[in-house]
Amino acid sequence: PQTYHIFISHLHWDHLMGFPFFAPMYIPGNRIIIHGCHAQLEEAIRLQMRAPCFPVDYSQAGASIEFDQMTPDKPHFIAGINVTPTLQLHAGDSYGYRFDSVDKSVIYSTDSEHKLDQPEEMQRTVRFFAKADLVIFDAMYSLAEAVSVKADWGHSSNMVAVEICQAAGVKRLALFHHEPIHDDKQLSRLLAETRRLEEITRGDQPALDVLSAYDGLIVDL
Repeated sequence: PQTYHIFISHLHWDHLMGFPFFAPMYIPGNRIIIHGCHAQLEEAIRLQMRAPCFPVDYSQAGASIEFDQMTPDKPHFIAGINVTPTLQLHAGDSYGYRFDSVDKSVIYSTDSEHKLDQPEEMQRTVRFFAKADLVIFDAMYSLAEAVSVKADWGHSSNMVAVEICQAAGVKRLALFHHEPIHDDKQLSRLLAETRRLEEITRGDQPALDVLSAYDGLIVDL
């Protein structure tokens, strides 16, 4: 038996559909706490497991499942770590999370659009990212896509990621939420371009380590 903490950015299906396949939820003795800022958090989880959408009803869960509605921009002390959610620009509202231990900080920021023509909002993000050891960042699009064809689609770009992380003094940037049609070759090229951009724009500040996230990646802080 274990306690699991799950943090939900938003309630779109691509961010919820893994839960019915999460084996620990069916094991008696486990405790699962689902954290999020949406009032409909529990309703959304139950809905996707209701017939005809799924063959196993939510009521068949063996674990104890709890829902924690968090307050944005307020630190919450969870399992020895301060966790602070903040609102991001995305349809239906998405929330990024900052995890602060005694000496390390990690940012998880998915499904968030950062607009270059909104300097106040960009500065708010810089403050939220400040001095983080690792930022996991939605870099789904190229900058050209993000500001033209796919503007207002709720995702960001690798170039904006570098700009924000450099301004925030971040140590390491993990690009993720990759465009599904990009193959490994395209992702490798994107990573190389991002590293080159970081190199020519860093100035006198310490280098920002850039990596491309993949399934199974473990980052040692």
